[in-house]
Amino acid sequence: MAPYPHLFKLLTLRHKTLRNRAVFGAHTTNMARDGLPAEAHAAYYLERALGGAAMIVVEPMPVHASAVLTRGNFRHSCDEVIPHFRELVAPCQEAGAVMIQQLYHVGAHGDQDNSWHAAWSPSGGPSYHDSDGSHAMSEPEIEEVIEGFVLAAVRCQRAGFDGVEVWAAYHCLLDQFWTPFSNSREDKWGGTLENRTRFSREILARIRAACGPDFIIGLAVNDEPGVEVSLSRESMGEIVALHDGEQLMDYVTVGSGSYFDFSRLIPSFQEAEMLGVDLATRLKEGAQHALVIAESHIRTPENANTVLGAGQADLVSIVRGQIADPHLINKAAADRSADIRGCLSCNQQCWGRRGRDYWISCLVNPSVGREAQWGGDRFLPAAAPKQVLVVGGGPAGLEAARVAAERGHRVTLAEAAPVLGGQFRLAGLQPRRAQITDLIGWYERQLDQLGVEVRLNCYMDARDIQAQGADEVVLATGSLPAETGFQKALPHLAELPGLVHGHMWSAEDVMSNRARLGEHVVVLDEGGNWRGCGTAWYLAEAGYQVTLVTPDALVGKELQRSSTDFALRRALATHGVCFITDAAIAHWGGQGAEVLSLLTGARDQIAASDLVMATVNQAEMSLRDELLSLGLRPHLIGDANAPRLAAQAIHEGRACALSL
Repeated sequence: MAPYPHLFKLLTLRHKTLRNRAVFGAHTTNMARDGLPAEAHAAYYLERALGGAAMIVVEPMPVHASAVLTRGNFRHSCDEVIPHFRELVAPCQEAGAVMIQQLYHVGAHGDQDNSWHAAWSPSGGPSYHDSDGSHAMSEPEIEEVIEGFVLAAVRCQRAGFDGVEVWAAYHCLLDQFWTPFSNSREDKWGGTLENRTRFSREILARIRAACGPDFIIGLAVNDEPGVEVSLSRESMGEIVALHDGEQLMDYVTVGSGSYFDFSRLIPSFQEAEMLGVDLATRLKEGAQHALVIAESHIRTPENANTVLGAGQADLVSIVRGQIADPHLINKAAADRSADIRGCLSCNQQCWGRRGRDYWISCLVNPSVGREAQWGGDRFLPAAAPKQVLVVGGGPAGLEAARVAAERGHRVTLAEAAPVLGGQFRLAGLQPRRAQITDLIGWYERQLDQLGVEVRLNCYMDARDIQAQGADEVVLATGSLPAETGFQKALPHLAELPGLVHGHMWSAEDVMSNRARLGEHVVVLDEGGNWRGCGTAWYLAEAGYQVTLVTPDALVGKELQRSSTDFALRRALATHGVCFITDAAIAHWGGQGAEVLSLLTGARDQIAASDLVMATVNQAEMSLRDELLSLGLRPHLIGDANAPRLAAQAIHEGRACALSL
């Protein structure tokens, strides 16, 4: 029997036949240059078309000046985009993908710092994107935006797209018209269901009239059962059935979350899988004409095949899964699921970079966003294969060894520990982060297939490395906790007073089970990320009393970028963790910590048996220096170069291997 039989059934969507049931759904890449798609865009989407996606929904096009949301948005209301999109669309179609572009208007939630235009909404409601208010639309302005959608669809058709997807999800403008909370109008655009849906029905009907029968029209909606003012599944079902009864769209895509709840909009590993399936099932039961696409945390071919086999949707949208591995679909078709590089649902480089207004990338796949530069996941053979020695089997070393071997180099990987993964493996022991362990297993399989010689329990000093006689030496030896108790908030203290009392540990000590802890633990988290926060969560789940101290104004400050901070704080609070913010540890007494308020200078004593310090690590450079003294010039990557996060480590591993 063929693998994933439901995923690989053909399907007709209006005038097109899809080669399978997998969609690469819309998401903002932020790659536009001066509002136009460029080489990076084209290469990014082409890699997923070559990888087997049946349909690609290109990131949203704002339809009006008031719809601009990000710096990387495309130009609205401008024919100049047409030839640029032709260069993106045609190669993807030649590779077998049906090409759709999403059209959007975020209504009250526009970013007015980017648009320099008042955000328009049905009734002048507040933005949930920032602290701004919005402008209540007049009837002429409503007509202006409807026309904006139609003209944008016509431009898409002229650019060669097979259709458009009209965005009505996440409490955007269309959803704001649908939702009584945000639509208090008393004219023909508000009140009854027919009136509240008039705006969206007019948009879809006029696009069909303008673009003709051989043009796909989709509608994107979302499920948000945890927010009282959002539309219920019953109401959403009624709205979609009304549109479907008038045959206004060919498909409907179902996501999760909204501007009310960012954590479910792009759900992290903290959330359940397949979040859009419940509403998709309801809509599919009632749809007479439109196909239904289930989206949101459907990460794997197994997820997709299960949803399709159960009849819960007609298609599935796998977005982050195909970001992490652009060739996921082709690998699944070839029964090579073990070779799929799995998404971690970490949101650190996709949503996290986008949230900082950068172009997106991927923690586990640094080629994302660099496909035009690095050739995606298709490596060119090295002109002259070399003998390469990689010292250190953490994420940087694993990636360097894998890519060097992919390019034809003869690679030896030496790791001092009995297992591969380094500190990354420890991160996988934190609650709900086992996908990291799965990724390390993927690396182990890839290295075995590529013939990499892996030596475990193999500590190498400079003389050992010299004796190896490799053409290229890559140092990926990681970093270590400073063990001084130094805190950036107290730069005048080179060491934490009270070190002599002992019972002070690093996050690595805790996660590797080296720490011998008493009942009450204070965790000083300096980074505001998973290293400290995840360790505190691990301890709390294990039954310890935990007090989390941070110099930041809130716990998990850096995790705001990936929309994982609130769910983290909720989990910590549920397990009784006490938070102390805007604070540092002034003294450790062995049985308690003196906590210094950075706001007032007040000092409070916290009883505790142990202190865990999640502060900046240090890279040990002595091995590099010894190798230099022996006339060798090693490549330093990952934490051996400078202590940072896994994304930088894997990126440097890839970049180094490509340069050999």
